[in-house]
Amino acid sequence: MSKLETTYLGLALKNPLAASSSPLTDSVEGICALEDHGLAAVVLPSLFEEQLEAESAGLHADLERGSEGFAEATRFLPDLATYNLGPDRYLDLIRRARNRVAIPVIASLNGTTPGGWLEYARLIEQAGASALELNMYAIETDPERTGAEIEARQQDMVRLVRDAVTIPLSIKLSPFYSGLANMARGLDAAGADGLVLFNRFYQPDFDIVEREVVNALALSTPSELLPRLHWTAILSGRVGADLSITGGVHGAEDVVKCVMAGARLSFMASALLKHGAGYARSVLAQLDQWLDAHEYASVTEMCGCMGYTAVPDPAALERSNYMKVLGSYMAERETSV
Repeated sequence: MSKLETTYLGLALKNPLAASSSPLTDSVEGICALEDHGLAAVVLPSLFEEQLEAESAGLHADLERGSEGFAEATRFLPDLATYNLGPDRYLDLIRRARNRVAIPVIASLNGTTPGGWLEYARLIEQAGASALELNMYAIETDPERTGAEIEARQQDMVRLVRDAVTIPLSIKLSPFYSGLANMARGLDAAGADGLVLFNRFYQPDFDIVEREVVNALALSTPSELLPRLHWTAILSGRVGADLSITGGVHGAEDVVKCVMAGARLSFMASALLKHGAGYARSVLAQLDQWLDAHEYASVTEMCGCMGYTAVPDPAALERSNYMKVLGSYMAERETSV
């Protein structure tokens, strides 16, 4: 297995396959199972600042409810010694997981305010997380806010968090920035140790009979890997931050493609949810066999070999290739007619 070893965010990993956040990573038992089946690291589900604010507001309401009516009302208050305020359960999961597994446990935080990002980043570090992933998921609906303002605000947030904690810091990106390559470089300069490409956005659906917005959740498909490979290859060798891919990783060849594009780590969730944690063993065995069959001494030997700065023709990753693809499709169509 030594030839599968890699590094990510300065962490030594036994292979380039990790479990991204999912129901499989929200319990110590699930995390232990993932380690047993060979996963090199796990990312916990994101801790959302709105959840914490709601819990805090709920407690405040309990403390105030009936207090002006009669003194005996205090006996109906929750037991503060055991009351689960704010991020307690999340922090406890980090502590217990770190005590049970040897693989890195990466926390994930989605904040909405500077104070929220910083407070919970520090608490997560104190709980013993191996690294912190900032989940930059946000839906900007204000038409007055420009892309430049949004990007500058997010880069400033990364600087603040970087100054607040010492553990490795990765940023989970959206593919929808107007200048993604520039944004990646800006986050790198702001102190990001790693960039995760890309966040999967769970878009709402419409119930056309009831005229309601409904939640829709679907597992990823291998086709979702393509834009992630494309942008990882474009950024490979051009930013100092480690690159990783999440979304669309379903098999050993997908992991090979990720590594060749320049990713040090491939995250898997949907395939594990579909096939079970034990599926990772099969993927890793096939990856090991692929390396042998193609005479690679290690994963690191092929890392980035298909990246922008490594391929003989970088234009293949740019606009010119778009025209070639359209041309080849039309040629195939004419031949088949």
